[in-house]
Amino acid sequence: MIQDGELERVGGTTTLKTDVRLVAATNRRLDEEVKAGRFREDLWYRLNVFPITTPPLRQRREDIPRLVQHFVEKHCGKLGRPVLRVSQGTMRDLQAHEWPGNVRELEAVVERAVITSTGPALRIGDEWEAGGPPVPAVPEASARPGPAGEPATAGGTKTLTEFERDHIVATLEQTYWRLEGETGAAALLGLNPSTLRSRMRKHGIRRPATRSRAEPPRREG
Repeated sequence: MIQDGELERVGGTTTLKTDVRLVAATNRRLDEEVKAGRFREDLWYRLNVFPITTPPLRQRREDIPRLVQHFVEKHCGKLGRPVLRVSQGTMRDLQAHEWPGNVRELEAVVERAVITSTGPALRIGDEWEAGGPPVPAVPEASARPGPAGEPATAGGTKTLTEFERDHIVATLEQTYWRLEGETGAAALLGLNPSTLRSRMRKHGIRRPATRSRAEPPRREG
């Protein structure tokens, strides 16, 4: 039991004492969830011993430069390219953004920029502005709907979801749709195979029924 710090192994008959701390994290207001009947009240009282509230990224903009540098180094390393320089102007734009998606949104924007930047410096892209995601200023007839949950896009502008999907598909094709192993797509993307499969389901990515012509023939025997 969590409260008593005791457990029994599956199939066992001996009660073991534990000396651990249980840390639970959520992006929801659990007190409000309890009132709405969507979270067990008794569990809330057991967990609510020492609450730590992390303010949203827009309230701690001083953390953004360090996070950006970390994500640039991380994703440049994944792609095997030199670490991109972040100009003061780019950093000001990133700090001016409201970041409704918090740190995950920041990392997604930086990863997208690392993928699309062609020079030695990180380039966020003309379609992205500090005030928020791009809003196409075009007639409705030329706009096309994006993936589920994404805003409509126009012209050649892609959403972050589309960039992620294209990057995953390109990596899968590069590895001949091999997910696991040292040379598999999951390793190249820096993901666990289970996480990669989850993102493939999210984007509706399925392995082609026929083997790619570019794949070398398998040895017999």
